[in-house]
Amino acid sequence: MKALIGTLTAAAMLAGSPALAATNLVRNGSFENALANWTIGGSDGQGFPPVAIFYNSSSGYPTGAFGEAVPPDNSVSFSPDAVGNRAAYFVTDLARAQSLSQSIFLTPGRYEFGFSAFAPQNGFNNAGDARFRATLLGNTVANYLVSTGPVRTWQAFSGQTTIQTAGFYDVSFVFDTNLVPAKDIVIDRVYVAAVPEPGSWAMMIAGFGLVGAARRRARMAATA
Repeated sequence: MKALIGTLTAAAMLAGSPALAATNLVRNGSFENALANWTIGGSDGQGFPPVAIFYNSSSGYPTGAFGEAVPPDNSVSFSPDAVGNRAAYFVTDLARAQSLSQSIFLTPGRYEFGFSAFAPQNGFNNAGDARFRATLLGNTVANYLVSTGPVRTWQAFSGQTTIQTAGFYDVSFVFDTNLVPAKDIVIDRVYVAAVPEPGSWAMMIAGFGLVGAARRRARMAATA
């Protein structure tokens, strides 16, 4: 009975986390290799382009959030990536559609996508606001003023979409500010992952059942 409960628990975890066991199709989605594979766009009249900062660092820009130690992402995310050591940081006060983006090739199918975001306290205290937008595979996942979101709290954004035609699809984050100094934002664990077909899930769950049955038989033989 104990093995059967373990089997059902594992199956339920997989069913609730469609991208958990999949490969992240976003290259360097957790920014562990700085901003490799990402393209910076838009304009910056202040000279503070997006950078990859280190968690728990009290350093200034470009390796830290101007002295504030940003904690690692602790949000509930379906990203296949584990929490690493770095995250991307938007901070300039004079951003005009400043962006981080990349294009990924997808074949027809169902996909899960998402990311995590965090507003540092020192930026949140600034009088100027900032608008943050995230568009993944043509879906607007986030579009809000930083002042209306939580501060010093990681939040996860996610969604699913069906791709009908093979081709390149964009993952894009856009940052706009209106005053000096302005609020800023940190992002991490950007992901796109294929959602297994129902038949694949059935095979995986059946596999867990076979493993549980084999363990029970082995225990019975050992006690015979």
